[in-house]
Amino acid sequence: MKYYMAGIKGAGMSALALLLSDLGYEIVGYDDDKKHRYTEDKLIDRGIKIFNEPNNELDNDTVVIHSIALNENHPELIKARDMGLKTYEYKDMLGKLSKKYKTICITGCHGKTSTASILTHIMSDVCGSNYIVGNGVGHGDKQSDKLILEASEYKRQFLTLEPEYIIITNIEMDHADYYKNMDDMISAYQEFANNASKMVLACGDDSYTHMLQVNAGIFYYGLNEDNDIQARNVEYTSEGTNFDVFVEDEYFGHFELPIYGKHMLLNMLAVIAICYYERIDLKELSKSLKNFEGIIGIFKEELFNNNILISDYANHPTEIKYTIKAAKQKYPNKKIITIFEPYTYSRVQKFKDEFINVLSLSDKTYIMDINYDNENPLDYPDLNAETIIKSLKKSEYIKCGMSDKLLKYKDVVMLFIGSKDINLLLTEYKKEAK
Repeated sequence: MKYYMAGIKGAGMSALALLLSDLGYEIVGYDDDKKHRYTEDKLIDRGIKIFNEPNNELDNDTVVIHSIALNENHPELIKARDMGLKTYEYKDMLGKLSKKYKTICITGCHGKTSTASILTHIMSDVCGSNYIVGNGVGHGDKQSDKLILEASEYKRQFLTLEPEYIIITNIEMDHADYYKNMDDMISAYQEFANNASKMVLACGDDSYTHMLQVNAGIFYYGLNEDNDIQARNVEYTSEGTNFDVFVEDEYFGHFELPIYGKHMLLNMLAVIAICYYERIDLKELSKSLKNFEGIIGIFKEELFNNNILISDYANHPTEIKYTIKAAKQKYPNKKIITIFEPYTYSRVQKFKDEFINVLSLSDKTYIMDINYDNENPLDYPDLNAETIIKSLKKSEYIKCGMSDKLLKYKDVVMLFIGSKDINLLLTEYKKEAK
């Protein structure tokens, strides 16, 4: 069977393509000709053909999978329907896979990718696993009956999934272009939580998770004393984080890990909780964690000209706060210079004050133009980078072609936060600074 994947360069779609390729299926794809930093090279290395023009390689033995970004009148989908081919939206294909495997889903407003990446590493080490992670990482294992999925709450996409376990890292307002308010957001998580057949593991330090009523039962992890799985005796240092784990008041084990920030401790605790309930041996778990090398797109560090450069895929104010605080924990004696590219007008409109508050944690901030995909800037005539800059002390505008503004910094931490043109600016800065 051949799968034709329309919108293949998207993070989720590319991860699904890699999984299906590993399982032995022929994969071809279609997408625009823009370079996708985290996904395109992986697909090309796998030998997957990617077309930039529609209506290629469709035959009677083809199943078409398309991303949410393609509307029903796209030429690819029209031709597929005319040919009588089976077509699935990405979320529906994930739903089919979740029923086929013993599935663990990771969802939440923040921390999905980090948590899923750590869990896939451990499961792959210990027992083998299939997985799809939201940073474009996917893998298929023909010998495994397990599947780990990063489950997106955007437009309630996760409701097609039927997992055994669900991890909920937090519930917070986001995607203001779709969700009406916090009640609407909570209702989506409530419906999804009841899709779990075995258990929901939720961060108990998040007040909104306690509003969920779960048929299969819900267990809480976190630092608060009322959690079922707790981290105690926590020590944050410039070398990482040390802590003890207790499960239902029984000591489980001690961990010393190179992770930074309370958010990463909570993500790690969620993974440890799943491993505990899946009866993974503590020695195997500890050994696997020591070999973990980090997460694509998340808090990626490099030393460059005596500066520490950190790139991080973060779009929500809470995520930015986590990134800045993690940098302060690891580098307590260095100034923090943040270069931020806002993503979506609706998010900036909803969280303008929150962005200003968290960015003020930096010693200096540079703001790029607002990036977007499916929004019309004309619908937000008074919203731009200056909206943030005018209310944020020690901030100024920057864009590609202006990286010389950054050349004056020596022996600092530079945070490049965003998901689109921020990567082009980082590359430009490194060329200028050589």
